[in-house]
Amino acid sequence: MGRRVQRGRATAAARASWPALVTACLLLRTCEFKTAHASKPNILLIMADDLGIGDLGCYGNRTLRTPHIDRLAEEGVRLTQHLAAAPLCTPSRAAFLTGRHAFRSGMDASDGYRALQWNGGSGGLPQNETTFARILQRAGYATGLIGKWHQGVNCATRGDHCHHPLRHGFDYFYGMPFTLVNDCQPGRPPEVDAALRARLGRLTQWAAWGILTAAAGRACGLVSVPWRAVLGAAGLLLVFFASWFASFGFVRRWNCILMRNHEVTEQPMGLERATGLLLKEAVSYMDRNKHRPFLLFVSLLHVHIPLVSTGSFAGRSRHGPYGDNVEEMDWLVGQLLQALEEHGLRNKTFTYFTSDHGGHLEARDETLGQLGGWNGIYRGGKGMAGWEGGIRVPGIFRWPGVLPAGRVVSEPTSLMDVFPTVVRLGGGEVPRDRVIDGRSLLALLRGAAEHSAHEFLFHYCGEHLHAARWHEKERGRLWKVHYVTPRFHPEGAGACYGQGVCPCSGAGVTRHSPPLLFDLSGDPAEARPLAPGSEPRFHEVVSRVGEAVRRHRETLSPAPPQFSRTHILWKPWLQPCCGTFPFCSCSRDGDQGDT
Repeated sequence: MGRRVQRGRATAAARASWPALVTACLLLRTCEFKTAHASKPNILLIMADDLGIGDLGCYGNRTLRTPHIDRLAEEGVRLTQHLAAAPLCTPSRAAFLTGRHAFRSGMDASDGYRALQWNGGSGGLPQNETTFARILQRAGYATGLIGKWHQGVNCATRGDHCHHPLRHGFDYFYGMPFTLVNDCQPGRPPEVDAALRARLGRLTQWAAWGILTAAAGRACGLVSVPWRAVLGAAGLLLVFFASWFASFGFVRRWNCILMRNHEVTEQPMGLERATGLLLKEAVSYMDRNKHRPFLLFVSLLHVHIPLVSTGSFAGRSRHGPYGDNVEEMDWLVGQLLQALEEHGLRNKTFTYFTSDHGGHLEARDETLGQLGGWNGIYRGGKGMAGWEGGIRVPGIFRWPGVLPAGRVVSEPTSLMDVFPTVVRLGGGEVPRDRVIDGRSLLALLRGAAEHSAHEFLFHYCGEHLHAARWHEKERGRLWKVHYVTPRFHPEGAGACYGQGVCPCSGAGVTRHSPPLLFDLSGDPAEARPLAPGSEPRFHEVVSRVGEAVRRHRETLSPAPPQFSRTHILWKPWLQPCCGTFPFCSCSRDGDQGDT
């Protein structure tokens, strides 16, 4: 009887406490959700275009004013050996977005083209590649891209948008689907396929003179060419000229456009207003998403040529148009950081600043002078995958209260490391069904790890391996082996003037056997190549790196080349257009970008 009473009391107590238990569980789950939600920081990624590592005060510049980026470095962690995976825009950004070398997705050169050339081409970042934006979008993040894309637009039809940012995990896009080129500014020398355009222009002139000469000779009775043949040749020439001019004569209209999501909003775009438009869009995105975790990738148009600085920045610096553009870029970064402050997001945001590769040494103008960046003590520049100046870039991270302020890290790191870093920050999973070349930086940034996760890094120029580095952690040595280096023109100039950028292969490079060897731990400028007579371990180091290269090559598998001629060519049926093709023209943003 007593046991029944006890059992009854226990049952009654359990029934009475059931609502309390349910409530407690719900509260606990709510707390867990809030904790998990709060632990996901906002992520602000800022990438400059063609910025030299030596252009910033925090990396040694004393003649350009970059106070906002310098303050970002003071409040966070600065990497001194941060490396791009490729020395040109399209492949470097593909590697950044996916955490994989660009050639793994076919996004690097397989022939003469090393970057996408047209909005109306069919090449671009394949759909089977996974970006950090796609993973974070699935993890509940708002994901925005403001600025430059340069990873393709369409595949088979205008409007299929198979390569578009919204097909790669971004829920909002505003900016240039292509990139800045000289053709975007009227009066500047042509840039897109400039050599081909010149050849086609000369061919057209010669053909026209030939037809006119034949017609004149036929009219004067000096030659017996039938009029039908003369008129047929003239017709063919007219068709050829029309098709040639339809692409190359309208480069600015086809490539220099702004889009909001899938809609073209400005065609052609006005360079003077672009900075203000992009800034307003970035600040607006932060405001719209400040109550939920967001990933915002601000892909700056600065400091790629043509250099258009607005307002008070024109003529302000000591280094002409390029210096003006750098200082305007710094101001723009300052505005983004101020927006975080005003929205109360500073301490909730993981902020990162970098460049896609080194400064463009060959960017020069007879009147305006040097239009490219300064890579500090490092040899080489944009387009050169082996020399440090082409691939060593700024790397600055800030997350107040989590990352130590003022920390400097001299370990080898890569732009590809941002992929696993932000994926893990956002609670996502790094894909396991493919090779991921990046390694998470979280432990290194926090000071929990002494060394980078990279022992070897491989430096490609297109599909060609030019160099590799070995971080011999136990001895504190950093070795760099060069298998191929560009031949500078003129010799000894340190750049390939007159060629746009240095080539990756062919007569424009030198192959080294035995390879060049440098000890970057004592010679970061790569000024003193080592030899068996000066370095007792020469053969040991070269052999060790060679073995690492062999193992690395075992991870490679072919991918459809996105820069093949069939993908690179302009196709009118793929051209993004505002209005009716070919009468594409609009300015739907009005005066919103005025600063």
